[in-house]
Amino acid sequence: MPLRRYGADAGQAFPIYITVVAGLLFLALAYLAVGQAAANRNGAQTAADAAALAAAQDTRDQLAGLWLTDLNDPTKWQDIFDGQGTVTPSCWRAYELAKQNDAHVTDCGPDGLLGYTVGVQTDKSVGDSVVPGTENTYAKASATAVIEPLCTFTLPGEGAGDDVLPQLVCKDRDWDLDPHDTAALPQPEDLFDVHLAD
Repeated sequence: MPLRRYGADAGQAFPIYITVVAGLLFLALAYLAVGQAAANRNGAQTAADAAALAAAQDTRDQLAGLWLTDLNDPTKWQDIFDGQGTVTPSCWRAYELAKQNDAHVTDCGPDGLLGYTVGVQTDKSVGDSVVPGTENTYAKASATAVIEPLCTFTLPGEGAGDDVLPQLVCKDRDWDLDPHDTAALPQPEDLFDVHLAD
């Protein structure tokens, strides 16, 4: 008699056991889907950050080139450091970097004179999961990179020769400029810092 009661109890517990196991399995798969979505979102943010930085760095390099062209005319330097020089749009670099990170640019443009904002979307969806619709869900992200001038200078006073260039006081070094020694002139990264906006 007790053996039959035990068997009956075990028979009743088996469906509950199956239900609990199925529930735990569903939860595990749901957590996996959340993890996949988070990884996809992180990938999108990485792509956006890289794309925005690349666009800003290209603009920085162009501004540094303008400064070098106008090296002998210090009256033009401040406009260049303020980002007012004529440069070619740099979104093409954002497209390149987004593609290298398995994403594509959805929006790109200057953010003021010294910055770029880029939006991207991943090329791969979150993927199939127990959560409906994830196979058609793509992560999106945006980032803004800014160009920060690192140098200041004081124009020579009246009576200074035309060939006298002001000293360039930069974050990491003071430069006594010699236009005849181009190898010793500051590089773009000495003139401008590029970083993501806070």
